[in-house]
Amino acid sequence: MEIIVAKSAGFCFGVNNAVKTVYSILEEQKDSVYTLGPIIHNTQVVEYLESKGIKAINNIEDLKPNGYVVIRAHGVTPEIYKKIKDKGLVLEDATCPYVKKIHTLVKERYEDGYRIIIVGDKNHPEVIGINGWCNNSAFIVNGAGEAQNLIKTDERVCVVAQTTITAETWDKTNEILKEKFKNYMKFDTICNATAKRQDEAKEIAKKVDMMIIIGGEKSSNTQKLYDICKMHCDFTFKVETAGDLPPVDIKNIKNVGISAGASTPDWVIEEVIKKMSELNNQEKVDVKEKNGDIDFADAFEGSFVRIQAGETVKGKIIGFNSNEIFVDLGYKADGIIPVEEYSYEPDVKIEDEIKIGDEIVVLVETINDGEGNVKLSKRKVDAQKNWDEVVDAYKNKTPIDALVKEIVKGGLIASYKGIDIFVPASQASDRFVKDLNVFLKKDIVLRIIEFNEKRRKLVGSARVVIEEEKAELAKATWETIEIGKTCKGIVKSLTNFGAFVDIGGVDGLIHISELSWSRVKHPSEVLTVGDNVEVHILEFNKEKNKISLGYRKTEDNPWYIAEQKYNTGDIVNVKVLRFASFGAFVELEPGVDGLVHISQISNRRLEKVSDVLEIGMEVDAQILEIDIENKKISLSIKEVEPLDPEGDNWDDSDEKPNRAADEQNEHREDMDITLGDMLSESNKI
Repeated sequence: MEIIVAKSAGFCFGVNNAVKTVYSILEEQKDSVYTLGPIIHNTQVVEYLESKGIKAINNIEDLKPNGYVVIRAHGVTPEIYKKIKDKGLVLEDATCPYVKKIHTLVKERYEDGYRIIIVGDKNHPEVIGINGWCNNSAFIVNGAGEAQNLIKTDERVCVVAQTTITAETWDKTNEILKEKFKNYMKFDTICNATAKRQDEAKEIAKKVDMMIIIGGEKSSNTQKLYDICKMHCDFTFKVETAGDLPPVDIKNIKNVGISAGASTPDWVIEEVIKKMSELNNQEKVDVKEKNGDIDFADAFEGSFVRIQAGETVKGKIIGFNSNEIFVDLGYKADGIIPVEEYSYEPDVKIEDEIKIGDEIVVLVETINDGEGNVKLSKRKVDAQKNWDEVVDAYKNKTPIDALVKEIVKGGLIASYKGIDIFVPASQASDRFVKDLNVFLKKDIVLRIIEFNEKRRKLVGSARVVIEEEKAELAKATWETIEIGKTCKGIVKSLTNFGAFVDIGGVDGLIHISELSWSRVKHPSEVLTVGDNVEVHILEFNKEKNKISLGYRKTEDNPWYIAEQKYNTGDIVNVKVLRFASFGAFVELEPGVDGLVHISQISNRRLEKVSDVLEIGMEVDAQILEIDIENKKISLSIKEVEPLDPEGDNWDDSDEKPNRAADEQNEHREDMDITLGDMLSESNKI
């Protein structure tokens, strides 16, 4: 026979904390110690505590001052707290944190004008306590049936759950309440440990021949476990101890499932497992015995470990809320990790980080934080581990990824897993950076270049990493570089004369003349720092570490387009760009200029081109000659419509032959004009 024991069986966080609180008081040998109601729904534990002087009471009116009163996990009403204070009693509050959260929630919503609805058992101590935080005015319903009896109103309602009800009851009840109340708000306050225990028990019950639920007769969560399992396994039994096991024939039972309510100690569960093993003649489970009975004193003592401040220990997460994480250390008191001590990350979401049952390594900061809890820190454990990583990175010269969190005088403060590293401004980059704020909240790769173990101070450098990476890239680039090769790069900076581009650890220059086929006054008209560009190698000199790059594409060359578009004799509309002593430069289209010689403007001899033309003027002209290879186009305005300075018709036949010869010579000179001549004349103007 196989015995399957639920991992979640037994004490929940709240009950565990309550029992440990009482045991802690016992250990300090305090007199006059009382629990308000049985500390848990387990007769054996309660009887054992009574034998040690712990008395369970239901009324505090008759108690003498200075006694100790322990409030159990179920919690109480505000009136009970007041009575304890007025009576002069010492309060030991073991209310489950989940229940306390409900108290706060109910109090706030009640004060905001909401009617409180509690889904749970009206006679259960937890529900009675919750109701007290809304002046005992809550509607209490134990399921969908009772919810159906509520009168439909426009009243604003806030719905909470008893921590131990089933998810099924909660869901069905809320379906009814949604229909009853338009102004409806709900908070699912079912304890996640309860939900986990119920789900696990249900899954086990589905696949076993027999199910045993261990827990006190008055335990609400035990009864719910039994009800859930009974739905999936007919052969389900509820017992308080091993002595309550039914006399059944287990010969035909192949597997048995065991789960336990939140008030069931581990040793009681072990006793049941042992008994089932004996029935099946299997290996016995090791349970301490004394005179044939379980020795509860030994069980208590043996279940707790010894810890001390400054020690690193392992524990199991048993609960959490928005402010704290609760950890079972196996100690007489549970540990609490304040959320700020969980992680070095400032915006960590606890619900996304942890799960109930996770094992965790923590540092014990204090044994008693003033409220009987052990204060823990996971962040400090991580910090030491992370410090060791930084030390290894320094020794091995390994780069680390950090986040810049602050700009300070003289540099940056970067954080590596909560460890601060100072980065001098000169080490933040391989280039001068005027405003260091560009690094803020950005990732940065650093090499630790200075390390002071005693003062725990670190200095990092991004520059070293960048320069080493660039050196490797530069080596590869120089080994494969060749004229005409196309490569990709990033624009690093712009100057008046061009743009510097990183093509792999080496910066090349795109001269302004190579940026576009059109005239560019400044590189910023074409490129922006940070642009990814594709360039080709024009020239390079490895000794001088210089590379000339081309950016404009051959297919975009307007002169190649002009070759296909224009022919000698074509009449085109042109725009006057600038003047020279020998004529006017005109634009056929962006990037394609031509020259109208002064002799080709008018039928009269002109002293100056400006006598008949203006910059920006558009006129028609005829193409006389095209020289694509040398980027020259010669045009004539007078062949289309001569421009005369005074608008008179000039017909001096005696001068025409000489004039024609002069024009022929001038035209020949036009085609012989060099780019230098043009620039020289342009500069004069």
